[in-house]
Amino acid sequence: MSRSPRGSGRATAGYIGLLAACFLVAVIAAWTSFGAQIDNYAYDLLFRNIGAPEREPEAVVLAIDEAAFAEFGGVRKLREILAASLEAIAPAPPKAVAIDILLADAQEEQVDARVEAALAALRNPILPCDVVASGWEDPLPRFARHAKALGHVHAEQNRMDGVARQIPLEAIAHGQRRWALALEAYRVTRARPIVESPEDLDIGGTIVPAPRGPDGRLLRVRYLTQAFPTISASELMRNPKLASKLAGKVVFVGVTALSAARDRVVGPSGDAMPGVEVHAQAFETLAQERFLRPASNLSVVTACLLIASAAGLIFAFLEGWPAYLFAAVLMISAHMIPVLAFRESVVFPLLPPVSVAWLSVVGAAAYQYFVVQRQLRKSESDRKRYQQAIHFVTHEMRSPLTAIQGSSELMSRYNLNDDKRKQLATTINSESKRLARMIQTFLDVERLNEGEMDLKQEPFTLGDLTLACVDRVRPLADRKQIAVVVKEPVDGALLGDRELMEYAVYNLLTNAVKYSPAETRVTVFSERKGDLIRLSVQDQGIGMDARELKNIFQKFYRTRRAEESGEVGTGIGLSIVEQIVSSHGGRMEVASQPGAGSCFTMVLPCPAIPSPPEPSGADQVKR
Repeated sequence: MSRSPRGSGRATAGYIGLLAACFLVAVIAAWTSFGAQIDNYAYDLLFRNIGAPEREPEAVVLAIDEAAFAEFGGVRKLREILAASLEAIAPAPPKAVAIDILLADAQEEQVDARVEAALAALRNPILPCDVVASGWEDPLPRFARHAKALGHVHAEQNRMDGVARQIPLEAIAHGQRRWALALEAYRVTRARPIVESPEDLDIGGTIVPAPRGPDGRLLRVRYLTQAFPTISASELMRNPKLASKLAGKVVFVGVTALSAARDRVVGPSGDAMPGVEVHAQAFETLAQERFLRPASNLSVVTACLLIASAAGLIFAFLEGWPAYLFAAVLMISAHMIPVLAFRESVVFPLLPPVSVAWLSVVGAAAYQYFVVQRQLRKSESDRKRYQQAIHFVTHEMRSPLTAIQGSSELMSRYNLNDDKRKQLATTINSESKRLARMIQTFLDVERLNEGEMDLKQEPFTLGDLTLACVDRVRPLADRKQIAVVVKEPVDGALLGDRELMEYAVYNLLTNAVKYSPAETRVTVFSERKGDLIRLSVQDQGIGMDARELKNIFQKFYRTRRAEESGEVGTGIGLSIVEQIVSSHGGRMEVASQPGAGSCFTMVLPCPAIPSPPEPSGADQVKR
């Protein structure tokens, strides 16, 4: 894999595409409802295990519990219990009293008058209100006129699991907005107004991170890990001296008895708690300024992109155990991001970085494995082909080397006449040239494969080039009594390397003659269609099947017709032809059927350039 992404543009694009797909699948899956639920579980786990420095709470819960109902005669005596409790704490005095008991309906006059008097004696009472179908359910005017503020008492519960992790700081009904009971208690005790902005609330310099969203302004409650300070109303009435503990405190009064508390909710710790404690915990979050800020979508996406990129780089430049070691470190780091963020009071979702890390690492590792396996198979296949090529070349080189060696020995050992010496010298010269051409062919293959062969850019006429190649191949065709027929070659001008193109045409012609039976015909014809020229060489040989046509331009591939004809070759000629034509912006086409011969066609672009001048007589003689 360390070679593949850098080895070719297609491999690099495929690798990047795989990582991008892993990134998109992971991020989209993380933002589904299932992913949100996983993040909620992770949030609760972090909440239970990562505490934060806490100071002494400023709020206290005055609990109307089962014992209070038992002493006063049950739930129907709730308002009497409330009046007695308020009367007991008034002398302390508390800094503020937030009541989580609705006072929207009238009851016995004597009891309501007692409640009203108790409210009047308090320092900063905050009364509750709730949303009903008709609008806001406010306290009776006789009670409301003593309140410093009205606050709604709705605790937001997650619809998927029923856990109350946050509260809405505002609620709107019939165009009228009310702040949360905890927020109003905080505002009253600080004696500062609430200054709004789209991203937060400012209360006397305390910035509350509560951006306005589709569900309003939500505040994550930083529940205390220790037991919240609570005083039982029954104990307070039995021992009035307990009221001294409430001096300077913000008291939240509400029902905690299981038989009467309709707003019991479950917190991140998994324990059920009454609504009044939720409001007290929310107030304490504000008072201690221990705010949990959600990570922005941009930071989440950026972290996921970095993780996917890191996974890609690891397997692009490393392999073996170092790659897997760094991948393991990356995955551990992805799991640690939410933990480290939570320590800094930032809620970073767990599933996006973890899912991106897993998918990217697995995808990149799988890509490396399969690419490496493919490269190994290719290397093994190339090794076998090179071995075959060496065998073929050795076999083919043996003939010219034997001729050269034999001729040179005869010349050195015997006293030959001039004619015989000239004949042997001619043989040595021709065979050495044949050997040089063979070596040059292999060098051309390597140069084309490595992209080191520079193509000349010169105009030449395809018709003249074809006729010159036909003249060169006629002696070979005459020995097998094969007729080479040229049907009116198209006289079009091409732009490129004439020598290489001549090699390609000559190779097609020699192959057609070499693999055709004696006393047959090889036909050369061409045609021009628009900006393309098609030059075809058709023989009457044994033809090829579909499998052979598929592999015909592979290096060192030898067809059945080569084996049956007895011709020994290197199997690289057609590979060079295909590369030459491709380098000129063209393509090769092959049509063949077993027993019906083969037709090789060059399809070349024919630019609008003037035809090159006709070669002089001296040039023709030289060629």
